[in-house]
Amino acid sequence: MRTTKRFTPKVLDRFRAQGRGTGIFDDYKPWHRVSRGDPASRGRSHLQKWQGRQHELLSDKEWVGLMFAIMTPGVVDIREQFPLSLEPSRHELSHYDIRITGDFPGTLELARNLGFKRPMTYGEGQSAPWVMTTDLLIALDRASGEKQLLAVAVKTANGASNKRALQLLAIEKAYWNVRGVKWILITPRQYDHQVALRLRDSIPHALSPSADAWLIAKAQSVTIQHQGYSLTRILHEIIFFAGDMTAAQGAFWQGVWQGIIPIDLRRGWRPHLPVHLLPYENFLELNPIASRRTAWI
Repeated sequence: MRTTKRFTPKVLDRFRAQGRGTGIFDDYKPWHRVSRGDPASRGRSHLQKWQGRQHELLSDKEWVGLMFAIMTPGVVDIREQFPLSLEPSRHELSHYDIRITGDFPGTLELARNLGFKRPMTYGEGQSAPWVMTTDLLIALDRASGEKQLLAVAVKTANGASNKRALQLLAIEKAYWNVRGVKWILITPRQYDHQVALRLRDSIPHALSPSADAWLIAKAQSVTIQHQGYSLTRILHEIIFFAGDMTAAQGAFWQGVWQGIIPIDLRRGWRPHLPVHLLPYENFLELNPIASRRTAWI
């Protein structure tokens, strides 16, 4: 059982002292964590290792969001449970490039400008402004070599419907808009449930030790030649090059997640079902983060 039952100003101070919300790549520490010392999340929590760090997701929906983020072309870093600054602060891109300067408004100023009551936390006779977070802050490499950010809120359909929830989302959106960062809101309505299930099924293979590029290329060639055949047949053809089923599954699913083998992820889980390829643009459309599809109007 977790030892801390609710958020209080003292809990937020402890998070700051622990350096939460700081760092990049494998040095990053999420603001909210899956630990016994944190108040329990409302959903089922997940730990998912990617790029040398254990990512901490507070719900099934956030886990799905992380999987879509990993599949997004150009992704180099994902910071989950990213805290939004209360006061004016430097641009979040400055964490990657110190040449980026200038201060941007914090959530307290933005809430006031929007005419919304600022979120607060209370406890032990104290009160303090609540530290808002963005579920996923994604860093992408641009063709120019510079990085750009994409902010993603992942919510249930009900979690993005009531008046106060919409006000808080509006503050979050304003925070990123003023920084010139694209912000999208994803609910289960923005993606096909079958696609999410296929990602959950395949993630152990997709994030297994990286297959050699030549083997993924062979897996791509085999899939193109055997499109319409069952997944079982395709994997057995890849074994000829891979040597065993584990390596064949790794090469196939890593190719899928990288977009090299753009199969229709809406297929069922049974291995005897046929595999169909999609045009790359249609494959990207299955991913709400890659296609920048948002529930926010």
